[in-house]
Amino acid sequence: MSRLLAFVSAAALLATPVMAQSVDRVAVNNIIDQGLNHSQVMQNAAYLTDRIGGRMTNSPQMRQAEQWAQAQFRSYGLSNVRAEGFEFGRGWSIVRASARMTAPRPLDLRVIPVAWTPSTNGTISAGVVVAPLSKVEDFDKWRGQLSGKIVMVSLPGTGSEPTEPAFRRLTAAELADRNAYVQPQYSPAAIQRQLETADFAAKLDAFLVEQGALAWVRISQRDGGLLHGTGYTYQVGATPKLAGLELAAEDYRRLARLALTDTPPTLELNSEVQFHDEDVNAYNILADIPGTARGTEYVMAGAHLDSWVASDGAVDNAAGSAVVMEAARILKTLGVQPKRTIRFALWNGEEQGILGSLAYVDQHLATRAPSNDPALANLPNNRTWRTRWPVQPRAGHKDLVAYFNLDNGSGKIRGINAEGNVAAAPIFQEWLAPFASMGATTVSLRPAGGTDHVYMQTVGIPGYQFIQDPLDYSSRLHHTSIDSYDHLKAEDLRQAAIILASFLLNAANRDAPLPRMPLPTEPTPTDPFEYRAD
Repeated sequence: MSRLLAFVSAAALLATPVMAQSVDRVAVNNIIDQGLNHSQVMQNAAYLTDRIGGRMTNSPQMRQAEQWAQAQFRSYGLSNVRAEGFEFGRGWSIVRASARMTAPRPLDLRVIPVAWTPSTNGTISAGVVVAPLSKVEDFDKWRGQLSGKIVMVSLPGTGSEPTEPAFRRLTAAELADRNAYVQPQYSPAAIQRQLETADFAAKLDAFLVEQGALAWVRISQRDGGLLHGTGYTYQVGATPKLAGLELAAEDYRRLARLALTDTPPTLELNSEVQFHDEDVNAYNILADIPGTARGTEYVMAGAHLDSWVASDGAVDNAAGSAVVMEAARILKTLGVQPKRTIRFALWNGEEQGILGSLAYVDQHLATRAPSNDPALANLPNNRTWRTRWPVQPRAGHKDLVAYFNLDNGSGKIRGINAEGNVAAAPIFQEWLAPFASMGATTVSLRPAGGTDHVYMQTVGIPGYQFIQDPLDYSSRLHHTSIDSYDHLKAEDLRQAAIILASFLLNAANRDAPLPRMPLPTEPTPTDPFEYRAD
């Protein structure tokens, strides 16, 4: 998940007079007691991480997580527990991988296969060529020079040392200072540039195969020996022919430096992976606490259950999944009878482009007109979703009153992003008031991006992401080889589950639905005179 967070100060929101919205503080007391004194959040997080491990979409580990999550929801007594499928593609898992420099001296290197690339079919040994390839225009420079080589496709750079602490919490000053409203930007030229580069991975694979390369390696995006292994060629029929691997940044740069000397390195690579094609569908896991008085209306909480597999997917996003499950357990244990149904969702395929929640939106809430551009017709739905107009609401569009998302790691909740909804902001301010002593005070009018509320917002559904302390999420944990249970903070996750449960109950029992933004229509370009940079 990638994030953009900014905040509006609480004082600015409170400056606008609003009618008070009731909060049942006796119910909040019960939620706090259940969530602090009887929590199960860390037990669930441990099962997802230590027992199941990394949960790549459609992998055997993810199938296990899907079954386990349903069993947990049923054990809590939730209703209509189900797995709702959508077309995804191939499953993929790592058996083993190794990398070793054999000349000018022997040295084991840190490595991980790039997701959805094939095996090396045993150990391969060859010299390296540092051939940075980031766009199709780079290919001509390297024609005829790659046969029989392991191709290093990244610029090595020079490395860097951290200048800020890796672990931190948001200060009151930081929350208060981030109060400037940022207007939305709409650039058709930028959208077109992104669409034109969507199939670069396939073009790179075809070029390297044509040139006779044996495999390719890239540099890790972070220093410190961290690995990621992210990749996106998951569709049936889109599997590359050549093995791809990622080396730790320090190991990669060492090879690149040696390649410029009179003792260029020789490299041994072994990547053994498996593809899983038994079922091309991925599955969202859904469960309900039925409503009593508002017909088909419902409120919803969600987090993505899938992860990358360099480690165990703890902060991204076993943390959010465990909080959602804990909120469900708390409310069901307390025997709440909400006016609206409360639905809990554990999404799939978020790491490949927020695919699971998009499938839910497309099936239940709203869709978009098909693309008129034949060149874009075969791209995955998420690549073109925001470019297709008009939005076409489905019958269930008005039934979803509010959606709350958790996907910012293990940090405690400090507030919520109101996504520009000035009518909802003061309501959220009151809902947060009981939790001020727990550090949750801030309501932001700015949007947060890159996770499962996004496509709901694009069709006018009130979808919100909580603000959380960053801790070391972005600095060293997000998608990396150290994203394990050890980095989860139990006190923070218990606090988050309490606040989520309270928000869900408030939204479910509020007499009127939460205020909605207008149904989105195609924006006017922010710069009507923009030229394409290329």
